[in-house]
Amino acid sequence: MTSGPLDLLALGRISVDLFAQEPHASFLDPQTFVKSIGGSPTNVAVAGARLGLRSAVVTAVGDDPLGDYAVAKLATFGVETRYVTRRKGGRTPVALVALEDPAEPTLVLLRAIDAPDTAVEPEAVDNQTLDNCRVLWMSGSALAAGATARTAMSWLERRDRRRHTVLDLDLRPTLWADPSDATAAATSAIAFSSVVVGNRSECAMALGTADPHEAANDLLGRGVSIAVVKMGADGVLLASADERVVVEPTRVDVRCGSGAGDAFGGALAAGLVRDWPLARIGQVANAAGALVSSRLTCADAMPTLPELEAFRASKAGEAGAARTHDEKVPDRG
Repeated sequence: MTSGPLDLLALGRISVDLFAQEPHASFLDPQTFVKSIGGSPTNVAVAGARLGLRSAVVTAVGDDPLGDYAVAKLATFGVETRYVTRRKGGRTPVALVALEDPAEPTLVLLRAIDAPDTAVEPEAVDNQTLDNCRVLWMSGSALAAGATARTAMSWLERRDRRRHTVLDLDLRPTLWADPSDATAAATSAIAFSSVVVGNRSECAMALGTADPHEAANDLLGRGVSIAVVKMGADGVLLASADERVVVEPTRVDVRCGSGAGDAFGGALAAGLVRDWPLARIGQVANAAGALVSSRLTCADAMPTLPELEAFRASKAGEAGAARTHDEKVPDRG
């Protein structure tokens, strides 16, 4: 095992994911499934590892064969598994994904209210590791239930806006008994975070506005160093006290959109670790999300940095070819 601080430490959900391979088919139709792993913070940890970060996820699985699979799969991606615990008698959650609408897949989550990953205690990670990791990635869904919710807040309070303490708003309405509880938890977590990431609907839940610039202003006004608002087809807004950039989206034919945000997160973490400018972070993160959405699964679809750079170069070439095609040929008379 490599010594030194972790680049990325993520806390939250894990599941075994089954992806239907047939596009534009519902669960009522005959389907065949491909198995992988998922859960937003787990996917972010995988995405970071694929991009060269020393990455770990803090979570828990059941003491069942699916838990065995999930831990083994994490190891194949290069994610450190020493913070993945096994809960006796617990059942590892399962997610089924259908591609009736590939851009917005249908998700059925088979998850007990006391799923193993809701039972992570503060002692799961030592203080030195927690203090020294270059990016702490806190999934907002981790604030929803059980010991994990208390652990998440205690870790955020300990970090107290230490550089690259990231809150991913990660709205999952089914995890909250009342939407107001999600808003209250987000408000508390934002107060201890240096970077906050969310899409329009998540910002509406947490901040009361879906307008990207208003949301960024609100977050910066609360003391956040970097606000990242994902705008879907309109790209992404990244804002700090000194800079504000809007990065256009990368266009692809979508096969499965469910892992795009997590790929974006892993690339964002890589950019923070490497001190990239905001524009480069947005460009690479957008490209990562686009590339993964052109593939079927989430964790297995996460690209390496060479793959991502090749993809970005190919998209730049397509854009250049389109511009050349659109140019008018001068009339030489």
